[in-house]
Amino acid sequence: MGDSQTWTAAPSAAQHARSVLAASWSCAVTAEGGREEFVGAHTVTEDGRVTLDVPEDSTLVAAAICAPRGEPSAVLEFADAAPVPVRSRIRARLWIAGWFLPGDGRLELKATRVVLRRPSGAVVVDLDEFAAAEPDPLATAEARLLTHLADCHPDAVERLTRLVDPDTLHGVVRVQPLAVDRHGLTLRVERARAHGDVRLPFHAPADDVAQLTERMHALLTRASAASCPRALQRQRTDGDG
Repeated sequence: MGDSQTWTAAPSAAQHARSVLAASWSCAVTAEGGREEFVGAHTVTEDGRVTLDVPEDSTLVAAAICAPRGEPSAVLEFADAAPVPVRSRIRARLWIAGWFLPGDGRLELKATRVVLRRPSGAVVVDLDEFAAAEPDPLATAEARLLTHLADCHPDAVERLTRLVDPDTLHGVVRVQPLAVDRHGLTLRVERARAHGDVRLPFHAPADDVAQLTERMHALLTRASAASCPRALQRQRTDGDG
């Protein structure tokens, strides 16, 4: 009875966008002077404002000074890449357009438009919602958590496929953990010429790593009680042969 009571919520577009921003270490900036790549140069305030530390000779400084005040003069792009090697590794892209406010060797972007592009399509994120949203509490730990799951517990990943619709596993050649947030775990199911994603929701949201551990144990307990999908049984048999 308890297994049917699942927490089905997912991050909103604003929360997802803030999570991408929180976890990103690099960004690309397109401005009047061209396009530049920055690594470890941006910081984010609690309300989502982005500040860049740039060299004095950067073309961005000149673009920021010369651009008419109030007119969009730059676009920041952040890529959300899966930490585990999978096909189509970019899970989402975040674009923030606006103009730079120069000062003390730093450039602060005054956002005028925020766009999040996911596999399901692109969505324009409301600026007030973006400012008010909080990143997923697991965002900065996600890469470490998924890498550990894939590298150290492949048996657990295989067991979790027992919770996946058997039809989805037809022709499967590999299953990898793709993403995790406070609401659930997403698996990437790869076939010979295609792939798809399956979301396994937690029974309740996880606000930290300790709670995530409990939620994962609950998923694995449910999976242990389920039968092994025939597709994986055939794959295992073929591999042994």
